[in-house]
Amino acid sequence: MANNTADHPPGNSVAEGNHDGDFGMAVTDLRDLMELRSAEAVTKIQDTYGDVQGICRRLKTSPIEGLSGNPVDLEKRHTSFGKNFIPPKKAKSFLSLVWEALQDVTLIILEIAAIISLGLSFYHPPGGDSEACGQVAGGVEDEGESQAGWIEGAAILFSVIIVVLVTAFNDWSKEKQFRGLQSRIEQEQKFTVIRKGQVIQIPVAELVVGDIAQIKYGDLLPADGILIQGNDLKIDESSLTGESDQVRKSLAKDPMLLSGTHVMEGSGRMVVSAVGLNSQTGIIFTLLGASEHDEEKKVKKTKTQDGIALEIQPLKSEEAAESEEKEEKEEVKPVKKVNVTKKEKSVLQGKLTKLAVQIGKAGLIMSALTVIILILFFVIDTFAIQGRSWVAECTPIYIQYFVKFFIIGVTVLVVAVPEGLPLAVTISLAYSVKKMMKDNNLVRHLDACETMGNATAICSDKTGTLTMNRMTVVQAYIGDTHYRTVPEPDAIKPETLETLVNSISINSAYTTKILPPEKEGGLPRHVGNKTECALLGLVLELKGDYQPIREEIPEEKLYKVYTFNSSRKSMSTVLKNADGGFRMYSKGASEIVLRKCSRILDTQGQPRIFKPKDRDEMVRKVIEPMACDGLRTICVAFRDFPAEGGEPNWEIENDILNELTCIAVVGIEDPVRHEVPEAIAKCQRAGITVRMVTGDNINTARAIATKCGILLPGEDFLCMEGKEFNQQIRNDQGEVEQERLDKVWPKLRVLARSSPTDKHTLVKGIIDSTVLQPRQVVAVTGDGTNDGPALKKADVGFAMGIAGTDVAKEASDIILTDDNFTSIVKAVMWGRNVYDSISKFLQFQLTVNVVAVIVAFTGACITQDSPLKAVQMLWVNLIMDTLASLALATEPPTESLLLRKPYGRNKPLISRTMMKNILGHAVYQLVIIFTLLFAGETIFDIDSGRNTPLHSPPTEHYTIVFNVFVMMQLFNEINARKIHGERNVFEGIYRNPIFCSVVLGTFVLQIVIVQFGGKPFSCTALTIDQWLWCVFIGVGELLWGQLISAIPTHHLKFLKEAGHGTTKEEMHEEELTEGADEIDHAEMELRRGQILWFRGLNRIQTQMDVVYTFQTGQAAVPGALRRQPSVVSQHNDATAAKTLSSPTHVGLSSSSSLTNSAGAPPPAASSSTAGN
Repeated sequence: MANNTADHPPGNSVAEGNHDGDFGMAVTDLRDLMELRSAEAVTKIQDTYGDVQGICRRLKTSPIEGLSGNPVDLEKRHTSFGKNFIPPKKAKSFLSLVWEALQDVTLIILEIAAIISLGLSFYHPPGGDSEACGQVAGGVEDEGESQAGWIEGAAILFSVIIVVLVTAFNDWSKEKQFRGLQSRIEQEQKFTVIRKGQVIQIPVAELVVGDIAQIKYGDLLPADGILIQGNDLKIDESSLTGESDQVRKSLAKDPMLLSGTHVMEGSGRMVVSAVGLNSQTGIIFTLLGASEHDEEKKVKKTKTQDGIALEIQPLKSEEAAESEEKEEKEEVKPVKKVNVTKKEKSVLQGKLTKLAVQIGKAGLIMSALTVIILILFFVIDTFAIQGRSWVAECTPIYIQYFVKFFIIGVTVLVVAVPEGLPLAVTISLAYSVKKMMKDNNLVRHLDACETMGNATAICSDKTGTLTMNRMTVVQAYIGDTHYRTVPEPDAIKPETLETLVNSISINSAYTTKILPPEKEGGLPRHVGNKTECALLGLVLELKGDYQPIREEIPEEKLYKVYTFNSSRKSMSTVLKNADGGFRMYSKGASEIVLRKCSRILDTQGQPRIFKPKDRDEMVRKVIEPMACDGLRTICVAFRDFPAEGGEPNWEIENDILNELTCIAVVGIEDPVRHEVPEAIAKCQRAGITVRMVTGDNINTARAIATKCGILLPGEDFLCMEGKEFNQQIRNDQGEVEQERLDKVWPKLRVLARSSPTDKHTLVKGIIDSTVLQPRQVVAVTGDGTNDGPALKKADVGFAMGIAGTDVAKEASDIILTDDNFTSIVKAVMWGRNVYDSISKFLQFQLTVNVVAVIVAFTGACITQDSPLKAVQMLWVNLIMDTLASLALATEPPTESLLLRKPYGRNKPLISRTMMKNILGHAVYQLVIIFTLLFAGETIFDIDSGRNTPLHSPPTEHYTIVFNVFVMMQLFNEINARKIHGERNVFEGIYRNPIFCSVVLGTFVLQIVIVQFGGKPFSCTALTIDQWLWCVFIGVGELLWGQLISAIPTHHLKFLKEAGHGTTKEEMHEEELTEGADEIDHAEMELRRGQILWFRGLNRIQTQMDVVYTFQTGQAAVPGALRRQPSVVSQHNDATAAKTLSSPTHVGLSSSSSLTNSAGAPPPAASSSTAGN
């Protein structure tokens, strides 16, 4: 199997096409061909088209020159074969989002209540105003007032409409943002094609059938194609076929390349044979689309017209499509979700949902109580105390009262339910994502943003992330001499120099080049593999030139290429000599290639024997000193296969890559980015451990880690190589053992010479480990195809935007557009900020909730009317939900966020400090409001607003209560900016213009509502004195806030946290130890409780069995038969306990077996007790 190359016809076949736009193949022919695999496809191509060249001729393209790039020709190809787009799912219209927002249960209840209220206000029964109905009709004398009964219902409906529109608009803008983000990811994906003989990169969407595309290691194929020439090509087709094995592609065996598959090894060229909906991914998509109702018709249309209905709507490219397809395999129903929104719940969402449910339940109970008490009060008062009888004509009036009570009850519920929570999360995340773009973080999955705030460990690559990825050769060992700087060309023997230059020029990817700088006086641009660029740079420094050599030996003449991969750690290229012999050039990691060298070129340029002891000496004297200077060492070598030996078997790699002759060893420097040491120091301060995982040797890795500050002098940390790491963590069968791994990872800081599998093992081990509490949250950076599994396994995967392969980007959550470690630190800051923003919002909202619910409830019970009317409550809801979430969720992050430890997975959303703030402020607000409610008329010398009849005009008294309530919320919003007990709540307030404008805007709107709101808002205009008092009481919130923050939290032991997982944990560093104890106690209690529960169940079952046996008087056999289910259930109990507890607790099934109904407690329970 020599190099897979088809014979090339002379000249450029583009010129051959004189039939106007008639290609020799139709879409259907290509589609049928692409559905065949391996041998079938080879036979079909040979029988029908002769060979791949035949297909190229029919598609009017040249395998060497490619397409002409003529716009007319490209347009014809678009019309004949379609464009390389797969239509995304149609965006939801604004109206459908409005409809979704209307589905909210509380809103539906409100709408019903408002409609009933409206209907009843228009219904005036004859004689309804008679005395017979008693006090009920009192105060409705004024004709104008009785006509205004409809206003309350209308105002509620109006508020509902506003809430719905705001929610829908937020959803709509969120969707729009994601689509913009998506299209940005897609536009950045480019692919290498040959047009007019030039190798160029074009956006994936511009690929057409007939294009000659260059494919290489790490590519995600954007279209179907047929191989023209390939070197050692292996493809991962699991995304399409589900087969995990890599498929070797060659002209003779299997030349079919499918879109959406990943190139895992090798390189080659293919002719594009199907794009867009006609490619394999597109066909699967069309089938998947059929399961979606709203797309059924469109899909039928697409199927019937076979790709002509491509431009139905704004279209999108492959990358997103491919990844969505993976998601769809997991869940087929929600087809074609925009790639960015991951459906699974993040840590934060889980906590929030739990909290919202708890609050909702409490609200429901309170509102039900309110309604019941109001109705009972009314009924007893009217029919028992006043002794009236139910008269038919009074019914509508009574019903109107009941509706009013119902509306008050619903209002309590509306205020209690924090529906602003999802809004706050959305706004906070969307705002962060937008801002993170500026910090070079392209977020692909929203929840990654917030998870990053909890990160406790970062496993980072070295090259490009911690270093500049601008490699240069700075030392060399050539001809028995160690040069500390790059030598002059005259210092090297011409023969050696020529071999070295040839070896580097030919044995590197031809796509790697050094181009002149873009700006005058800038550095030359490195394109392609950076290590190869360094070697080509060496060629240029030695006054050589690689371009003429490559032109003399084009890629087609390379006989065989062993491309670089993580297991080989070397690359070799074989050329056929004129005399029938072969020469192979190799390069790779010095300790690996030197082991395979048996000769070395001496000072005269002649090969001399190179023994193992020479090699050891060279490692000691040359390679280790280079590595200690932080250099990566690369060995360049060659081997000649004489013609008389015949052609070797190229498949047996170990025999081929042996007996090499070493030409030179070079030391390549990749300088540490100057901003990295500071960024790593920030991480360490923030309680995040940075580990370096690299393929370099251990000395280089250690040197770089020390420069970065990952290894600090005088600290007890581990640096180890992949080999040693595996020996320590695997048992005799070669399986990874978590216990062994737990001994290694806490101290491990540098893992050198590691394979991608090692990286995955390490990440998985850290995530699964229970050694440290709380469980670790791990972020990983990766750029290579093989980093995919580690990126997917990590809590947050960062892919490199510049050096990263498509596969790595596909597996990642965030793409670093500048490949810089500092950007990761910014992501941590933003993540913590999201978490804090939501906590701020919660602190504010829950204070309002507690106060509003208590006021509405007690007010209703004592005065039969809520002091805060339904419409006022909705306004408060609007302030505290929509506007507050906007104000508090857009706080910009500060450096101080990096001065505290990560929260971890089980940190409650509402810490003790926050609970103190919530309850403290609630006390202040309740005292003020109840004072005003029951003594306000005397304080302000106004008429009392209590016990007013139905439809009576709004009173100054209740207007003041409402106004003071809103003022207190407004100033408490400023208090809510700080959740860790800081004193200065105004700090950095000017940095958040949104916050300032929301507070001012709310204030202005409140003035408008009070002064001009009139009947709909149940308000009456206030005097300037009254306004000043209201504002003064509001400002009291700020002073009260200072008082609360002066009380130390740790004295208030009775405060509980809320909104966390099963374990508890303290927020403050000084209380961390106490927190750790709490976790253990909680877990022990939980486990002990479970075990006692299982034992109890088993005992009851046993006793029932015994009773049953006695009752029936049967032999023990049926009893034993009956007992079987209990054994099964016991087994289940045991497994349930196992899942929730550590291995010590597994003893329970045997101990609490049926015979042991009155025996001693099982060891598991007693061990738990002892543990406490």
